[in-house]
This record gives sequence, C-alpha cells and structure tokens, in this order.
Amino acid sequence: MTEKERTEKERAEKRLAELREQIRDHNRRYYVFDDPEITDFEYDRMFRELRQLEEQYPDLLTSDSPSRRVGAAPLPQFAPVEHRVPMLSLENAFSEGEIGDFISRIRRFLRTEDFPALHAEPKLDGLAVELIYENGVFTLGSTRGDGLVGENITANLATIASIPARLNRASERQRPAALV
Repeated sequence: MTEKERTEKERAEKRLAELREQIRDHNRRYYVFDDPEITDFEYDRMFRELRQLEEQYPDLLTSDSPSRRVGAAPLPQFAPVEHRVPMLSLENAFSEGEIGDFISRIRRFLRTEDFPALHAEPKLDGLAVELIYENGVFTLGSTRGDGLVGENITANLATIASIPARLNRASERQRPAALV
C-alpha cells in the first residue's frame, strides 16, 4: 500500500466513523423521538456516502454499522416481537442511471428482455406496522423496529378505528396490507 493509499484509507476510516455516529443520531431522532433534524434527502445522501465508502473499503465495514440495520432497536418499555418475515426497507434511486440499474435487476430476476410495467408514486413517510390476524381476529400489532425485532404496540393499535378488530374472511393467519 502506498503512502497516498494509506492516507486515503485513514481519511475514509475517519469519515466512516463520523457518518456512523451522525446516522445513528439521526436514526434515534427520527425513529425513537419522532424529531428529525435533517430532511429525508439529506439523510439519504449521508447514508449513500456511508454505503459507498463501505463498498470501497470492505475491511472497514463493522457489524454495528447503520448500513446493516433497518429502523431502530425496540424501546425497552415495549415488549419485543420477532417478525416471522423480516420487515425490510426499499432502496432509493437518485439518478436515471440508478433507475436503469433497477430495471435491469428486475429483468434479470424475471428472466426477460421485455420492459417491465412500472408504477411510480411519491414516497410516503410514516410508521410501518405489522398487523397479525389469527382466525380473522386481530391478535398482535408491532412496529418495524430494526426489521427483525419490533415493539408490541397491540394495545395502541386497537384504539385506531380504521384497523379492523375482526376480518370478514378468517384464514389461519393473515397479514393484510393497508395504507392508513
């Protein structure tokens, strides 16, 4: 490794530490306290810089990096809920090239050269929750948390009139999708 490469890597290591600390702080403010200090666009740019540096210097990737998590860890006052199916997050695209890359991945996945039908909508920010119905009865509601473990907020969700306590057709276990 040349002196220049060593200096660049040291600079990257310092920047990675700064980005991780800043992103953790912004995650806490956004997910835990609902009090963001920066716009989603600013956050996304910061997060993208983190991921690019980690890709460029994979030996500097840490297991506790915000790039390896979704959302935030559950708060201690709520009982933890393990998600049977991870609640993941979507990636952003900032340029036409990135949208083209996304379409290429879809084509490869579908094993087709046809242009896939797309539907674009504005990004909606909010709280993602999982609603579990057993035999048609609402039994459990939880936050996304870190994507693998969320918070049990069943009692809170039961107070929301637009969330049905019972579904019309009961199957063994249902996970309805809704935008409230």
